[in-house]
Amino acid sequence: MKTICFFIGNLNFSGGTERVSTIIANELAKKGYKILFLSLYEGTKPYFFLNEKISTAGLFLEKISFSNKYFSIIHRLRQFIREQNIDTVISVDSMLCLFSTPAIRFLNVKHICWEHFNFTADLGEKTRRYARLLAAIFCDYIITLTETDKSIWLKKTLHRAKVLSIHNPSSFAKTSHIPSFDKKIILSVGRYRYQKGFDLLIEAWAKAISQIEGWKLKIVGDGEQKEKLLSLIKKYDLSDSVELIPSTKDIHQYFQNASFYCMSSRFEGLPMVLLEAQSYNLPIVSFDCPTGPRELIDEGQDGLLVKPEDTTKLAEAIIRLSKDQALFNEMVIHLFRKDTTPFKLEYIIGQWEAILQ
Repeated sequence: MKTICFFIGNLNFSGGTERVSTIIANELAKKGYKILFLSLYEGTKPYFFLNEKISTAGLFLEKISFSNKYFSIIHRLRQFIREQNIDTVISVDSMLCLFSTPAIRFLNVKHICWEHFNFTADLGEKTRRYARLLAAIFCDYIITLTETDKSIWLKKTLHRAKVLSIHNPSSFAKTSHIPSFDKKIILSVGRYRYQKGFDLLIEAWAKAISQIEGWKLKIVGDGEQKEKLLSLIKKYDLSDSVELIPSTKDIHQYFQNASFYCMSSRFEGLPMVLLEAQSYNLPIVSFDCPTGPRELIDEGQDGLLVKPEDTTKLAEAIIRLSKDQALFNEMVIHLFRKDTTPFKLEYIIGQWEAILQ
């Protein structure tokens, strides 16, 4: 069976990218593929469960200057690929193609770029744009998370690579859970970082709370913006209604106790957290950010989409769903009936196997 290397930033992280990568890798390992995870740095203590057959390694023991160590990264990566007799390299994040593309050049190795954001988001790194253009020319496949992003890649690049869309799988099986409107808890989950827009969520909450007395907002996560979020909670005097909860592997308890879910991201790829919320039949209020929410949420039927980064509109949507139990009930019923086949793990693994042959 083929040997596959998932080349990732740091497998120790607890984000959605790391979670979905381990889910796909675990299933491929079950099917007999030899799987290795190679992190750019660290990565030998994965946050999420890994099949015991999967090995982990890191190019460097600690975070480094990527510009100063650029050629060293390429050399070490190329050496690893040769020593481990890798058949396929999956670069988990288009940015990593800056290293993997030259490292794989002229080797008989299949190269897949797995885009986890969207083509328009560079996360403050201009080199990410160059990495995407490089990947489009030199990789064998570009895997996007949505059809919308696939169309952008096709329009914006001189692609030699075959561009395909493969959804992330829901990491939770569809449940028969019935959310309780009476619990009056709104949940949001993710790393405390600029992308996730929790600062915008708290600002929206400050506008909404006077009209939805008794409701609570719980934000589960960790990250560099924690102090900023705490400052906003203090600034708007929200300590009685907003709670920041540390990241946990036992996240299902929070989905089970929530009435509905709110996502405030400035941008996404395909947000797994929305799939998780829907697996618990939670209605969703979300910014209509690029990309993902519109492909997952049936507007007005199982959630409400509002203009990106408009905290007033987000507050209005939160108020609307918090006050309209009939609408809430209709959305829960719709979620029970919703076809989740495109996001089922077995369906998605079949798509991956088709390109790994």
